[in-house]
Amino acid sequence: MKPSIAKVSPWWTPSVHSDRRPFLIGRNAIQSALRGYFLSEDFLEVDTATLQVSPGNEAHLHAFATEALTTDGQKAAPLYLHTSPEFACKKLLSAGEQRIACFAHVYRNRERGPLHHPEFTMLEWYRVDESYESLMMDCVRILALAAETTKTTRLTYRGSACDPFVGPDRISVAAAFDRYAGIDLLASVATDGATDRAHLASEMKRIGMRVADDDGWADLFSRVLVEKVEPQLGFGRVTILDEYPVSEAALARPSAHDPRVAERFEVYACGVELANGFGELTNPAEQRRRFEIEMSEKARIYGETYPIDEDFLDALAIMPEASGIALGFDRLVMLATGASRIDQVMWAPVAEYGR
Repeated sequence: MKPSIAKVSPWWTPSVHSDRRPFLIGRNAIQSALRGYFLSEDFLEVDTATLQVSPGNEAHLHAFATEALTTDGQKAAPLYLHTSPEFACKKLLSAGEQRIACFAHVYRNRERGPLHHPEFTMLEWYRVDESYESLMMDCVRILALAAETTKTTRLTYRGSACDPFVGPDRISVAAAFDRYAGIDLLASVATDGATDRAHLASEMKRIGMRVADDDGWADLFSRVLVEKVEPQLGFGRVTILDEYPVSEAALARPSAHDPRVAERFEVYACGVELANGFGELTNPAEQRRRFEIEMSEKARIYGETYPIDEDFLDALAIMPEASGIALGFDRLVMLATGASRIDQVMWAPVAEYGR
């Protein structure tokens, strides 16, 4: 006899909504405060189309697909719900905008859990002719502002805490691999960005980590990051994890001081990744090359690819130097309000499926 599974009450049940409502009121207050911040910094809030010819070209991101029809019902073109408003925002920079911010609903398939939802809100913002360090300062201010707005002195998640009012700990990915895994990461990265899978695999075996025969360098890198590094980040104070290997930063420009790494950083609080920022790559030929590598990897692993947005590459050719960042707004609300699941901070979560 199969054990019975307790039925969970829907989010719209009055008692459930009553429990969720304080988180939702906090969400609205934080969003209002952040809009005030961007207004004070002379940003324009923009609104981008959800339907795109390409949802993005990262190997491990999965999109929701649809199809456009002509007025007489004939098939016209495949379209996708975007995984980020990035391509559209960068086209606006090419058009002449200098500082823009966007609260965008974005969509990612194969993602659902306490920190993941198939539809969520991404806050993206861009600064033309400003370094990516300026985005780090934005993040520090935004995390503190979220805490101030909800009248808390710390960000929390599942028993862990982080003080957003003290200066962040900024550490490079290479230094974090050395500190938390005892691995010299950059010994497996050449000056042209090429990676040495055998060397990294040997280092991982030395410390007792699992290595599969079909793991590529990127798979091994991700395993060390997820198992050894990320669980150590953002406790007590915010962590800024900086200077990812170039091969792990498809949309970021190489660092001026070390061609093996890129101007990419991520922000962590309570072990939760909150934001991903770049000094933006503006070379369309190099961007195409990186997209093709990503799609080749996607085809190898998942047996599918997404089209490249040729319009985006054309716009990139006239895009000015800029820095941009994407922040998981729902996750920030979770940490500032004390919620334990992402659906608690969404007014109307996506229906459950796949059970």
